[in-house]
Amino acid sequence: MLRPKAEKLSLDGGPDLKDPDLYMRNEHQEVFKALRATSPVYWNPEADAAGFWAITRYDDVEAISKNPALFSSAKENGGHRIFNENEIDENNTEASMISLDPPTHAAYRRMVTPGFVPKRITGMEDRIRARVIRLLDRLETRGANGNEVEFVDAVAAALPIEVLAELFGVPDSDGPKLFEWSNATVGEDDPELRVSDDYMRQCIIEMATYAAGLWQARVETPGEDLISMLAHSKIPNASGVAEPMSFATYIGTFILLVVAGNETTRNSISGGLLALSENEDERKKLLSDPSLIPSAVQEIIRWVSPVLHMRRTATADTELGGQKIAKGDKVVMWYASANRDETKWKDPFTFDVTRYTDTHAATQLGFGVGQHFCLGSRLAELQLRILFEELLKRFPDIHVSGPVRRLRSNFIAGIKEMPVKLTR
Repeated sequence: MLRPKAEKLSLDGGPDLKDPDLYMRNEHQEVFKALRATSPVYWNPEADAAGFWAITRYDDVEAISKNPALFSSAKENGGHRIFNENEIDENNTEASMISLDPPTHAAYRRMVTPGFVPKRITGMEDRIRARVIRLLDRLETRGANGNEVEFVDAVAAALPIEVLAELFGVPDSDGPKLFEWSNATVGEDDPELRVSDDYMRQCIIEMATYAAGLWQARVETPGEDLISMLAHSKIPNASGVAEPMSFATYIGTFILLVVAGNETTRNSISGGLLALSENEDERKKLLSDPSLIPSAVQEIIRWVSPVLHMRRTATADTELGGQKIAKGDKVVMWYASANRDETKWKDPFTFDVTRYTDTHAATQLGFGVGQHFCLGSRLAELQLRILFEELLKRFPDIHVSGPVRRLRSNFIAGIKEMPVKLTR
């Protein structure tokens, strides 16, 4: 699936939220703050399309997310990204569950839900901790004698991709390819990740070939991994008769799992360490009281907002925030803005690791809300908790020691490189 590159656009002084450079420069929060105050439902023209409504307040994002009948995720209506998935899909692949509406979405979601039930996730804790310790051993070796270490490659990217490999029932050695394919899939605006359209096509071919091999292997010898669940699942057809999942649908779902299985966790880990480096008093709170780490995990996800937006399409004329929204209009929910909404949190621009010790604190929207709430949220939270438990215990003074290189994207709040030193 080849996605169009974002183009710069003159908006007569108004912000262009589609511009990926806005997020690479880390300037978006001030823009969102102004929009929440003056234009919470903001019309953003596009140079190459019809434009979209930008939704910046928490309550509006939540309301849209919980009303799929009026605000559709379906691929035939455009899908879940700012661009229209149904217009740029060269291979005419079937939609993954993230681009489906009820009741079909629920049927697809049930296929993989057994892979993320609490008992199964809890059972992975010891193995995840062992992986973290091994990665920190390697980090310590690289960072000996005060050497600077690149943290994203060494830890933040490595941990979730290894956990994803376990979920797929494949060896850790397959991780680098899964990581490369994930980067190419979401990195359409970053020339380092999307080198060319030909490179992207090659990634899609490689990913489909790899996924096909796993499918065939699990059909012949099923296990308890996610691929086996997909290969042996059945979905109701238009007549309500359960049929095996089509291979095209499987490929779309496989791609979704590859991206969702590592992007949010990877960027929350790196963004969380950056936040702790920039907020020394908050780090000290965790060092003196590690029981605060679960609260810190929720604050990290709120603070980082690893997925910047999701898109819906209005299925009928409606009104939101005093603006008339027409049937067919694109509606883009900015989680990164909703997670700083001044009406939901005291001092939302303050990074506070104790914030979620208050049971009345508003739920962060980093994992979405409503029918598309992230299935892997518990697993992501578990990885973050274990990582920061072990990291701070072992390297209490680990800190970002140089410039951070961010992903050029309006979709993923990513960090590509982040140098650290283990001691001060």
